[in-house]
Amino acid sequence: MVDYHAANNQSAGGAQTYMEQENDWDRDLLLDPAWEKQQRKTFTAWCNSHLRKAGTQIENIEEDFRDGLKLMLLLEVISGERLPKPERGKMRVHKINNVNKALDFIASKGVKLVSIGAEEIVDGNAKMTLGMIWTIILRFAIQDISVEETSAKEGLLLWCQRKTAPYKNVNVQNFHISWKDGLAFNALIHRHRPDLIDYDSLRKDDPVTNLNNAFEVAEKHLDIPKMLDAEDIVGTLRPDEKAIMTYVSCFYHAFSGAQKAETAANRICKVLAVNQENEQMMEDYEKLASDLLEWIRRTIPWLENRTQEKTVKDLQAKQEDFRDYRTVHKPPKVQEKCQLEISFNTLQTKLRLSNRPAFMPSEGRMVSDINTAWHTLEGAEKGYEEWILSEIRRLERLEHLAEKFHQKAAIHESWTDGKEAMLTQKDYETSTLSEVKALLRKHEAFESDLAAHQDRVEQIAAIAQELNELDYYDAASVNTRCQKICEQWDILGSLTHRRKESLERTEKQLESIDELYLEYAKRAAPFNNWMEGAMEDLQDMFIVHNIEEIQGLISAHEQFKSTLPEANKEREAIQAIQAEVQRIAQSNGIKLSSANPYTTITPQSIDSKWEKAMAMVPQRDNALQHELNKQNSNDSLRATFAAQANSVGAYIQAKMEEIGRISIEMNGTLEDQLTNLKEYQKTILSYMPEINKLEAHHQHIQEALIFDNQYTSYTMEHLRVGWEQLLTTIARTINEVENQILTRDAKGISQEQLYEYRASFNHFDKDHSGGLKAEEFKACLISLGYDVENDKQGDGEFNRIMGIVDPNSTGVVTFQAFIDFMSRETTDTDTADQVIASFKILAGDKNFITADELRRELPPDQAEYCIARMAPYAGPDGVPGALDYMSFSTALYGESDL
Repeated sequence: MVDYHAANNQSAGGAQTYMEQENDWDRDLLLDPAWEKQQRKTFTAWCNSHLRKAGTQIENIEEDFRDGLKLMLLLEVISGERLPKPERGKMRVHKINNVNKALDFIASKGVKLVSIGAEEIVDGNAKMTLGMIWTIILRFAIQDISVEETSAKEGLLLWCQRKTAPYKNVNVQNFHISWKDGLAFNALIHRHRPDLIDYDSLRKDDPVTNLNNAFEVAEKHLDIPKMLDAEDIVGTLRPDEKAIMTYVSCFYHAFSGAQKAETAANRICKVLAVNQENEQMMEDYEKLASDLLEWIRRTIPWLENRTQEKTVKDLQAKQEDFRDYRTVHKPPKVQEKCQLEISFNTLQTKLRLSNRPAFMPSEGRMVSDINTAWHTLEGAEKGYEEWILSEIRRLERLEHLAEKFHQKAAIHESWTDGKEAMLTQKDYETSTLSEVKALLRKHEAFESDLAAHQDRVEQIAAIAQELNELDYYDAASVNTRCQKICEQWDILGSLTHRRKESLERTEKQLESIDELYLEYAKRAAPFNNWMEGAMEDLQDMFIVHNIEEIQGLISAHEQFKSTLPEANKEREAIQAIQAEVQRIAQSNGIKLSSANPYTTITPQSIDSKWEKAMAMVPQRDNALQHELNKQNSNDSLRATFAAQANSVGAYIQAKMEEIGRISIEMNGTLEDQLTNLKEYQKTILSYMPEINKLEAHHQHIQEALIFDNQYTSYTMEHLRVGWEQLLTTIARTINEVENQILTRDAKGISQEQLYEYRASFNHFDKDHSGGLKAEEFKACLISLGYDVENDKQGDGEFNRIMGIVDPNSTGVVTFQAFIDFMSRETTDTDTADQVIASFKILAGDKNFITADELRRELPPDQAEYCIARMAPYAGPDGVPGALDYMSFSTALYGESDL
């Protein structure tokens, strides 16, 4: 038998006091059977209330502790400490060793164990076992109870007296007779939880009902196991004091933690409210980002669509749709993009202020991702606009070429009409010599005419080739017509060659020829061809884009008119030949045929074509003059747009520079700066009519199909981007000041501190970029007294700080990140350890918590929030439905995954 009496002489305070009060227990005396029964029930229930936390329990108090295993487990649960590893053998020595380890642990807690030996516990001595359990209860459940510096027992009694004082028929003077009628138990519950007990309905003369009511309510709602039966207490003259003290101590511990639980619940509510608000902002950001990215995703394919249209009119309809996109659909998305950046910055500020990790949006939804997508959108937008303008030019060119092709083809087809029949006739077989000679000369004239038309055929083929290369929509019909013309041209060449051979064979027999007719024919044919070419040129379509081009056409036309006198002389010379023919015929009595045998070109046809050509000259003059007026008007439109564009460009540049200067100056309080910035924003927004005016000028430019402007270097696209950047910059600057106010108010930073922070920041921001590079930031920290010099320790501290102010490793520290860091260095916030400690109070010191405990201690919405997000508890001491509040708490602060 081991005597622990002298094992802990150093414990001369509380442990001695409460043990001296219990010296009335004597191992040599037999317990009253009724008391022993009450102690067995009470001590067994008390032990099981703790062993259940480890997933086990006892049935017989003196038998189940004999091997020392559950005794050691009980001490580990109630102390929260680890005992030496137990021996698993079944021999008596193993059991004695285990019990001795438990008794050694009890003694190490300042408890004097008088004459309690491991052998008696192993042998199942009921009195010794009950005495040992009572010693454990005194040490771990009652010793710490103290009210006004009283002993443990007196403190527990004083607590009961104070709590039950207002209740009728209750007078607690001890831990036996005062509790027999059950009213004291009910009063304790009603004092702390009036919702559980209808105290006024209880009767002093019905103790069994009173006791059962208190025991059942305590077991159901307070997690206090039923330790006694009402009949045992009522049926005993004097209930066992140890049993009653053990039972009452459970009520004390249950209610003494209520205030701690309320404080813990309040802290958790505060933390959860912040987290819920942040989660809502994150969801709003994710939705807005998703919607904007989806709009960009849908819009880019439309802007990248290069489906070609057949006509300029169809393409202009596309241009009108693009103009609607620019003026109607895109501006709201610009606002959404700006709002998205503002929301993101505000959320990050709130997360920093509440000591939460920075918000990382879903993959592909970062602000940088949205900016990248927006840049891609603007690139597609620019490409689409350029494509439309180039397509308009291409279609105009195609329509001009197609019209020119059909015009030349029609002239050629008109000329070739009947030529095959003429070349295949056999008229020379029955003709006289002069007639044959005339036929031969006529054929030579035809060959000359045929050769002159060769150039037109080549032009027709070249135009058809160009239409094919430019992907003309009706290229098939053009190719068919061109093929027909070329095939017919080959046939005419072959027929011409054969007819010439026939005439030459006949020429040997025919000598007479009318030289005069021949000369007429030879001169009339090229002149006629020249007139047809001139008429064709006078009717030719033209497209110009500036004054220089139309002036070039006018110059060419003037040069053409200068050749008309010489051409008229040729016409008169040709007509003189015909007049000479008539004169010779009349003088010699020659009967002329009705037509020149060498040509079909008559003097009348030459004069007729000449008159038509002369009539076309003033028409061409008018057309060229009209186009000159149009180009002058276009030049005026260019100048008007350039004047407005140069003014708007200068305005945007000036305002961007002013905003950059304002953002680094410190004039007045933050509220004054915010008010001034918002007024400045109104001033900028009031300039919008000038932008709209410029858009109107630009629309006129586009409607006039003007593609260049030598009077300005600005384009509408550049100015739109500049205007959008100006609006975004002022909104971002306002948001930064608002975040500074939010940080100042949340962290209690004075205006003077902010001025000092801004002055230090500006001093090292040498390029006035609004951000500090790493070396600039290090110099700033050194000036503020931080030990970040260039050594191993200083570099480590600097890297730690850079991880806080620049979590994305951009290499630049913004002013907002700078003041967040400075404010964080001087203020305190909630931590994950504080939240875990609060949850542990609510859980009754367990390593897990249940859904019922959360619903009892927290408001409904926040209780359900926790239940939905807490992972199941996987520890060996868990119970069904146990929840892991530790991983949940660390996840709130970014230390693990939620």
